[in-house]
Amino acid sequence: MRITECRKEDLDLLDERLPFRGVVSPHRDRFARQAEGLTTFLLAWDGARPVGSCEIRWEGCAAPEVQARHPGCPEVYGLGWPGALPSRPVGTGLLREAERRAVVRDRASLGLGVEKNNPRAAALYRRLGFRGELPYLDCWSYEDGAGVLHRVADACVFMTKPLPPAHP
Repeated sequence: MRITECRKEDLDLLDERLPFRGVVSPHRDRFARQAEGLTTFLLAWDGARPVGSCEIRWEGCAAPEVQARHPGCPEVYGLGWPGALPSRPVGTGLLREAERRAVVRDRASLGLGVEKNNPRAAALYRRLGFRGELPYLDCWSYEDGAGVLHRVADACVFMTKPLPPAHP
């Protein structure tokens, strides 16, 4: 498996291979934020097939309670892969690359949110060194094929991992 930054030419393949809710592609939104310099949109590949993705939000989690407790902590957002794939290699690979990039940017920690009803993901993150139990709501929306806007509020826990200095 290899991890790369998303390129414009990857978007059609992502839309085809990595499912999403709604009619508007979150992959295109993530790529646009990356083009603005706000995020880094990472892709995991198995050969020529995308098998997972995540976004590093350099300004951190949008939830005010997380911003207050962890100012300046970049957030790994939207970590995911198709359900038929084994989770550990894809998730671990993407998180390790996110950590590496955060260290290069001299960030002291890296954070992520996990839904309270996802104990398998929480266990993976704990194995990788993430800690913390800050509850918050991850609020987002999507438009379905009928043009109806759906607003979602996922009950999550924010976890962080301290990172080593870039130049010890």
